Amino acid sequence: MVVEDVRDVMAVENTSQYRGLYHVLGGILSPVDGIGPDQLNIQSLVDRISKGEVKEVIMALSTTMEGDTTVFYIFKKLQHHEVAVTTIARGVAIGGEIEYADEVTLGRSILNRTPYDNAFIR
Repeated sequence: MVVEDVRDVMAVENTSQYRGLYHVLGGILSPVDGIGPDQLNIQSLVDRISKGEVKEVIMALSTTMEGDTTVFYIFKKLQHHEVAVTTIARGVAIGGEIEYADEVTLGRSILNRTPYDNAFIR
């Protein structure tokens, strides 16, 4: 799982839903702030993937323009490797009111909807 910083590792660990390795980028791409690919741990991720031992890379970055740009950049760097690149789900928060959700979040929730089954009852 690719995350921005150690705080994100702790947040994911607190869910007890992920049992795998992490790759901490040390930030996200932000040209306005002078943060480019060379300031982040992107090449070391590509090097890890190049060894062929990783089957899936889960992108767990902020859902901001910078976060999405970083995900896209990394996806392009990994597209020639035999690895699945996925992102964490995005959508309306549990307990959230639809009328207060922004259009992008609500739209992504609709596009990335999941079948209603017993998966929610555990």
